[in-house]
Amino acid sequence: MGRRERKKAATRQAIADAALRLFLDRGYDDVGIREIADAADVSTTTLFKHFPVKEALVFDEDAAQETLLLAAVHDRPRGRSIPAALREHALRHRMASADSDARFTAFSDLVNATPALRDYVQNMWLRHSSALARAIAEESGRPADDPACAALAHFALEAPRAARGHDDPRQAVIRAFELLENGWESVA
Repeated sequence: MGRRERKKAATRQAIADAALRLFLDRGYDDVGIREIADAADVSTTTLFKHFPVKEALVFDEDAAQETLLLAAVHDRPRGRSIPAALREHALRHRMASADSDARFTAFSDLVNATPALRDYVQNMWLRHSSALARAIAEESGRPADDPACAALAHFALEAPRAARGHDDPRQAVIRAFELLENGWESVA
């Protein structure tokens, strides 16, 4: 990476860090764009060059998340099914648990308490649906437009949101993936 790219990446990271710090301290709705730009020592124009909307400031690793998601399918251990690999990915990368670090728990609480962020993160994950469906099709030897691959991708990405609000969200995700793995009869 050249000097220019390193500077751009450092600026982007400084903006994202300042935004998250302010959001965690005061709440998403109580922080303005100008405050974030000032805290990162950049102009609002520079901020918007890196982040087109306020919600994107919270989810600055969208491309990296898609890479991890696709790797869960392509790099799964031999013998592990695609639904099982996606379940493990959901549990590891999308579910806060009691043993999570405090910063991740605070981040999850911020997202879950803010309707605009909940909607944005859900839309972000669902944007990955087409890429995930293609990866599932590739790995299973099915046509790229196979509706079963699209359905599995959609429901796998939706499972963590469906688990929100349950007494044991992790167990709810596991149960949802049992349905994806084994069909309705396995959970009825």
